[in-house]
Amino acid sequence: MSLPQPVRLVLGGLIFIGLVLAALSGQALVLCGAALLLASVVWPLGGRWYLVPPLAFGLGYLVVAARFPFDVMDWLGVLLALLGLAGLTRWYLTGVRQSARMRNVMRALEEGSAKLSVARDSDGMIRAGIETLERLKVAPHLAFVAYKRGTPHIMGARGNFRPFLEHPILPEDGDSRSVHADHWVADHALKLLTPPERAHHLVVPVSGMSEQQIGLLLLARPGQPFAGSDETVVKSFARLLGLALGQWHAIRELRDANELTLKSLGAALEHRDDETGGHTGRVEALSVQLARRLGWTEDRVKALRWGAYLHDLGKLAVPDAVLHKAGPLLPEERLVMQRHTVLGYDMLQELHFLPAETLDLVRYHHERWDGTGYPSGLSSHDIPATARVFSIVDVYDALISVRPYKPAWSKERALAEIRLQAGRQFDPQYVDAFLYMMAEKDDARLVR
Repeated sequence: MSLPQPVRLVLGGLIFIGLVLAALSGQALVLCGAALLLASVVWPLGGRWYLVPPLAFGLGYLVVAARFPFDVMDWLGVLLALLGLAGLTRWYLTGVRQSARMRNVMRALEEGSAKLSVARDSDGMIRAGIETLERLKVAPHLAFVAYKRGTPHIMGARGNFRPFLEHPILPEDGDSRSVHADHWVADHALKLLTPPERAHHLVVPVSGMSEQQIGLLLLARPGQPFAGSDETVVKSFARLLGLALGQWHAIRELRDANELTLKSLGAALEHRDDETGGHTGRVEALSVQLARRLGWTEDRVKALRWGAYLHDLGKLAVPDAVLHKAGPLLPEERLVMQRHTVLGYDMLQELHFLPAETLDLVRYHHERWDGTGYPSGLSSHDIPATARVFSIVDVYDALISVRPYKPAWSKERALAEIRLQAGRQFDPQYVDAFLYMMAEKDDARLVR
C-alpha cells in the first residue's frame, strides 16, 4: 500500500521513538524488529532516508551493550542483524539506482522520439539521435556512420568522436574492396579513438522500414564492459531512429519522383508548343532565383518551381490552329487561348500533393497588377505571390525570345519594358527586385 509522505514521516517518528525505548530497556529483539519496520516505512521517501534504519539500529545496540551485559551469542545476533540490514540497504539502493536509470531511459527515449518527429531532415534526425544516446549515458564516445556519395562518413558524434564529424572513413591503403562491409567501417571508425577509449564498444546497425541498412551506431567507453541492458536500450533506440530515417528517405524519394515527373511533363509540353523551346527551363531557373532573392522559404520556392513546370499545361487543350497561328489572334481565338490557365488548373485538381501556391500560379499567372488580366481580373495583392513573381519572368523570357509574330527583343529593351509595366502589369516591388537581380548578373559577367 502506498502511504502519503506526511503519514510515513509520522509513522517513522513513532517507530523511531519505539526503537529508542527498546534500546534503553535492553530489548534487543524489539530493537531489531523496530529497525526493520522503520526501514520499510522511510526508505520509500528516497534521498538519504536509507541511512536512518541502519544508523538507528547500530546506535541502539551500542546503548544496549553499554547498559546491559552481553554474551557471545548476543554479539553474534548483533552482527547478523547488522549484516541483514546492510544487505537490505544495498538491495534497496540497487533498486533505487535501477529505478532512476529506467526513469532516465524512458524520459530520454520519449524526448528523443519527440525530437525525431519534428526534425525536418536527416541531419536533424541524426543530431536528435546522438543527443538521445548521450542522455542515455551508456557511453561517452558516440558516432553515427552513414554513406555520403558512396563513402562512409561520421555524420553525428559526441565525446572524442566529435573532432571527426563529417570525416570520411577510407581504407588506409586506398583499397576499396571492402568499403561497404560493416565490420570494416566500424573497425576503422573505432581506430579514431585511443585503445583505452575504445576498450569496450558496441556496433549497432540502424535499419529502415524495409530492413534496408541506413547506418551504424558506434558506442565506446573505458572501464566496465557493456551490460546486456545497455545493449537492449541502444538497439531499441536504433530501431526508432531507423524507422524515422527510413520514413524520411522514403518521403524524399517520393518527392524526388514527383519533381522529376513534373519537370518531365513541363519538357514534354514544350514539344507541342515548339515555338518556346527551352522556355520552361529558363523561366523556372530565373523565377527561383528571384524568389530566393525575396527571401522565400524553400517550401514556397518549390511550389513556385513546380508551377513553372506546369504553367502552360492547359495549352494541351488549345487547338493547334490557335496555338501555332503565325499572325495575330482573332478575338474568339484569344478567348480560346486565355482558357488555358483555367484548363490547366482543372487538370491538376486530382494531384493532391501539389501545394495550393503551385495551383495558384497555373491559374493566375496572366493576371495584371491593375486588374485587367485574366481569367479572374484580380488586382494588386489579391493576385497570389507565386503568380506575381512568375508573370514578370514569363513575360521577360517571351520578350527576349523569337515568336512567330515578332523577333527577339534585346535584353535592354525587354528590361525597359518590364520597368515600364511596374504598377500596371506587374507588382512594382517584385519588379525592383527583378531589375536589381538582372543588373547584378550583368555586373558578374563583366567581372568574369
